[in-house]
Amino acid sequence: MSTSIGAPGTALAMANPWAVVPSLGNLDAYISAVNRLPMLTVQEEQEFARKFKDQNDLEAAGKLVLSHLRLVVSVSRKYLGYGLPHGDLIQEGNIGLMKAVKRFDPDQGVRLVSYALHWIKAEIHEYILKNWRMVKVATTKAQRKLFFNLRSMKQGFKDEADAQTHRDSLTDAQIDVMARELNVKRDEVIEMEARMAGGDVLLDPAPGDDGDEGFGPIAYLADANHEPTMVLESHQRDVLASEGIAAALEQLDPRSRRIVEERWLKVNDNGSGGLTLHDLAAEYGVSAERIRQIESAAMKKMKKALAAYA
Repeated sequence: MSTSIGAPGTALAMANPWAVVPSLGNLDAYISAVNRLPMLTVQEEQEFARKFKDQNDLEAAGKLVLSHLRLVVSVSRKYLGYGLPHGDLIQEGNIGLMKAVKRFDPDQGVRLVSYALHWIKAEIHEYILKNWRMVKVATTKAQRKLFFNLRSMKQGFKDEADAQTHRDSLTDAQIDVMARELNVKRDEVIEMEARMAGGDVLLDPAPGDDGDEGFGPIAYLADANHEPTMVLESHQRDVLASEGIAAALEQLDPRSRRIVEERWLKVNDNGSGGLTLHDLAAEYGVSAERIRQIESAAMKKMKKALAAYA
């Protein structure tokens, strides 16, 4: 994936100084170039976004994309620990950025940098999952959460131990803590750790001596059903309708509102959410099923409020 979206000749690189981004084949030059690109003011961002939305102005779209390439570089660095090429991570993040620009609505009152962050991460996450051996394990929301949090939590356990031991594997107590906090089964933590400890695997087939492409495991992993666009569109509608959600939340009692916020609206930097049903049940002294019932009733009430708001 060496083609740069800022390379001369593409539809999104039509005006200088925006079309000076080199190919990702020279990663250092690429990163240096995107860090020198000027950032847009709020007024410029609004102007270009409206031109693209109302007039399908590709030059305006290009300026929105190119001015946020440094964001993709910054986000992609957080995923270097998975052993995949930095250039490929950036390229996948760029795809997410372009999807965000295409769907960005300047009238919703949010900056493009905030809106694009989720799309960039989604594309990078999907790329990592498709290129690791544990792809068949990380298919549910909880398992993906485990996949992208296991490294940081494991490092936290090592820091707490203050290097008193040299164990690389998790202890039984640590496995229990991780399973509880991430709301997954204990066996899933053990299996995921074992798979991640095994390192990367080359999924793309090596070319044969005659130059023809070989046939490798990547052929078995392509699954359009895991494309994140459909999954994220519902969430993005909530982000866009921030005022509507705020109005709907005002219709709830304090307990229902907090449950909804923890379960659906809290998103950390690493993509994980807030408290689980069991966490909230322990806090309020009721069963997890009761929390689920309160959540269900609150969501129905919010849907009615959002329909009236729309």
